[in-house]
Amino acid sequence: MKQIFQLLTLILIPLQTIISQENIIDLSKWQLTWQDEFDYKDRNLDKNWESQNGPSGHILCSRWRENAVVNEGILELVAKKEERGGQDWTAGNIWTKKTFKYGYFECRYKYAGASATNNSFWLMTRNGEPKEGKKFEIDINEGHFPNEVNTNIHNWSDITYDEKGRKKHFSTHKGFSFGTKPDYSFQLEIPIETTKIRLVSKSDSKFHIREFRVYGVNKKGNYPKVLSETADNDIDGLVNHTRNKNVTISSSGNYGNQYQEANLVDGRINTSWVTQVTGEKWIQFEWKKPIEIGCIQFINGWNSKENWNDLLSEYKVQYLKNSTWVDIAVLDIQKSSNFSDEFHTYGLEWNEEEIIFYFDRREIRREKNTFCFSESPIWLSLAIIKWSGAITDTLDGSSMKVDYVRHYTKNYIKSK
Repeated sequence: MKQIFQLLTLILIPLQTIISQENIIDLSKWQLTWQDEFDYKDRNLDKNWESQNGPSGHILCSRWRENAVVNEGILELVAKKEERGGQDWTAGNIWTKKTFKYGYFECRYKYAGASATNNSFWLMTRNGEPKEGKKFEIDINEGHFPNEVNTNIHNWSDITYDEKGRKKHFSTHKGFSFGTKPDYSFQLEIPIETTKIRLVSKSDSKFHIREFRVYGVNKKGNYPKVLSETADNDIDGLVNHTRNKNVTISSSGNYGNQYQEANLVDGRINTSWVTQVTGEKWIQFEWKKPIEIGCIQFINGWNSKENWNDLLSEYKVQYLKNSTWVDIAVLDIQKSSNFSDEFHTYGLEWNEEEIIFYFDRREIRREKNTFCFSESPIWLSLAIIKWSGAITDTLDGSSMKVDYVRHYTKNYIKSK
């Protein structure tokens, strides 16, 4: 059976084409002023860097100098399963003794190859500093396995409180999941008949599915936009079989009472079914009689200020044919775009006016600078966190591998 799998085309697109081809940083206009290539013995790391050597309350590991290892030109920040500092895991967190203000910052590294890791390159003023100006944090990348890039800006000086007395501060986040997206539509060139459709995933973490639609055949080949809030009413006469009264919906489980399977078929994209945390995840739709299908659509992840988060990186959409499950669409980002196998560069241009983030020297985000005006060390860290996937023994011995860290200042040409 010949079918159109739009997602398989997306998997094969090079990362460089996903990011804008414009606004590539030109380093010929910059002067290298500081660098660490880690081309020395491990003991020499302490000449330029300090280590945490203790626990952090908001993450699931304590962090120590012993977990920062220099070997053959690579700095490894290693996760270990060991009880230390009151926690069950350890990792590495280091920062430069030198502080910096403005310029272009770049780090080339690989992610630790396990879920629940936070692979970070960032700037943050130290406790008690600065004496003048704001305490701030710029996360150039908080990378999550296998290929998620997260950029953040925090103001740690202007603390406010909500109605319950909890601390709040200004924070802005934007994330990028390369090779994934929130909306998928699989239009079949040749319609299929079946009594069962399912989505299955071996994802290490729970995930959101917002709407799952199974449309009948439209002879004109028109189907609604996936993210339309009125999708089921956008095309006259088109039937969404998942909203039929005779459909039975079953699943591997759910995260809580507010995230039930019924949310998949309520016609609202601001509600979702959320899977259980561990084990294989699946959602299945079954009809008493065979239905004819021309298109399948679903929305995944959760949206904050037009920024989609926690997008699926592995799944299969299947239908039942003669007692056998047959693939309609397959996605496995780890096989096509795994940042623990590949080195990438993460960069930041920081000046008085703007904060500009780069991935492989291509701009991915630009913000006005309103409070980041003080000197800061450069930080490198591996953390274990509960919001980035399941914690398993695959974490033990995994490491964030850093090739280099560099700082540049702009070349200014004096006028005659």
